[in-house]
Amino acid sequence: MSELEQAVVTVVERCLRVRAGETVLVVADPDSAPLGESLLQAARAAGGDAVLTILPPNPSRGTEPPAPVAAAFAAADVFIAPCMPSLSHTSARKHACELGHRGATLPGVTADMLARLMSTDFDVLAARCRAVAALLTEADEAHVTCPRGTDLRLDLRGRGGISDEGDLTAPGAFGNLPCGEGFMSPAGGDGTIATSALAGVGLTDEPVLLTVRDGVLAGTDGDADGVRRFLGVLDAHGPLGRNLAELGVGTNDRATVTGNILEDEKILGTTHIAFGASAGIGGTVTVPVHLDVVVFEPSLRIGDAQVLERGRWLLD
Repeated sequence: MSELEQAVVTVVERCLRVRAGETVLVVADPDSAPLGESLLQAARAAGGDAVLTILPPNPSRGTEPPAPVAAAFAAADVFIAPCMPSLSHTSARKHACELGHRGATLPGVTADMLARLMSTDFDVLAARCRAVAALLTEADEAHVTCPRGTDLRLDLRGRGGISDEGDLTAPGAFGNLPCGEGFMSPAGGDGTIATSALAGVGLTDEPVLLTVRDGVLAGTDGDADGVRRFLGVLDAHGPLGRNLAELGVGTNDRATVTGNILEDEKILGTTHIAFGASAGIGGTVTVPVHLDVVVFEPSLRIGDAQVLERGRWLLD
């Protein structure tokens, strides 16, 4: 069995634990159709009654799927969505989980990425994810810095950490695959983020500086075209698009810098910050956009615990 074949089986049988007789919805886009077909066949081999739908992007409808696909989300026991744009923060996905259905989104995944990242040692990864989630839950504040100029303090009070270790077997469970992070939605934050990896833009030649005030993205500097594109997506959804939505810590030692945010945010020794929707991860903001930026070589303190030192993982 190839690494990719094993990764597909891991998604279906370990992460989602598809059982005989369960209905499974696989939603792919034209580019990810071959992977969608592989997931379909793996779900059938596990005994699931699986169907595959190809959903081409359509800017006129935004990120929500059309009504027939939304209805399928609400009807299927399990959903797997390797498609762009991401369906992670859509009403269709949230409603499915509220009904007790479980599933994973894999927005922007490639065959190579899935094969590499899903071959990690899941026991080690899970221990890292749980350690970060526990610290985030217990602490009142986190502080992120980096040599390029990041200096951000985040208010963690009243919020809980989440372990993204790939276990999506419980009713209503939802996650993003490939897995590998501990994260939370902070209650607020202030400071500066220096990043060279922006969702929807990719890698920039020079760091982009983002200024956060009172839990909102308030200013930017650097890479005019990249910033314009990044802000354009957030601002298309009004002021809530700039909400400080997430602090995450990468825990997957198979992830490397690619410019694809789905992988970059999982890199062991990085942190990422997201803006937009937070209601699905413990926050209060519902808006159909959620964009991450990655901080490389960060130093991170959560409460009294030093988690990272210039990109070096300290908790093992």
